Amino acid sequence: MSVNGVAEIVFYFSVYSFAGWLLENTFSWVLTGVFWKEGFLLSPHKPMYGIAPVIILLFVAKGLPLGITLLLCLVVPTTVELLSGIMLDKGFHHRYWDYSQLPLQYHGYICLPFSLAWLGLSALCIYGMHPTVAAIYHYLTPVWVTLAPYFLLYLLVDFCLTIWKQNRATQLTEG
Repeated sequence: MSVNGVAEIVFYFSVYSFAGWLLENTFSWVLTGVFWKEGFLLSPHKPMYGIAPVIILLFVAKGLPLGITLLLCLVVPTTVELLSGIMLDKGFHHRYWDYSQLPLQYHGYICLPFSLAWLGLSALCIYGMHPTVAAIYHYLTPVWVTLAPYFLLYLLVDFCLTIWKQNRATQLTEG
């Protein structure tokens, strides 16, 4: 497996962050009967689910042994979840998840049961899903290289709108 260039990284990020949005909303639907679960961005993307596989893929491209790759499948998403949880909580005063009622948790941001789930999901993503996603990327490369900057602009606008929405909500509750 190799990852070459920014356009390819952006493609994988977009696919996996959308897949994460689908996964979380399906999980919410199964547990609560409601498909829509609030996320940080307004668009159907969960950046944590895009960032973790891209980081793992960058390491896997270096030809790491399976054991090290599986360790990365545990550590990288857990670290991304921890840092994201802290940044969202401290930066926006909002908790999108709270594992404080689960065993072996750290300040409600991460917990061992979900870290083990990330291990399984990451391995499934890297070894099961990614070969197909990579083949799709290689098929779409001529088009995607042109679209990638527009997708990044789309995410930037979404991020700015999200910040504006969060600030507006804060002003309304404080005002």
